[in-house]
Amino acid sequence: MHTLKLTQIGNSVGAIFPKELLARLDLTKGDELYVTDSPDGLRITTHNPDFEAQMKLARDIMRERRAVLHELAK
Repeated sequence: MHTLKLTQIGNSVGAIFPKELLARLDLTKGDELYVTDSPDGLRITTHNPDFEAQMKLARDIMRERRAVLHELAK
């Protein structure tokens, strides 16, 4: 478990991440994190859940319309 410290940044509040946690998440300054609701609280992830949903929909369409996409590729 890691503890994040909140600090004042201008008119906002930011969190300070320990170096070990940044390395584990493969994050650097300027990267984005996404916070989503989960049954047991909040979930912080580096993966955009909206993008994941869009990609799933795109894969479904590509699977259903494979022949059409093959013809368009010619």
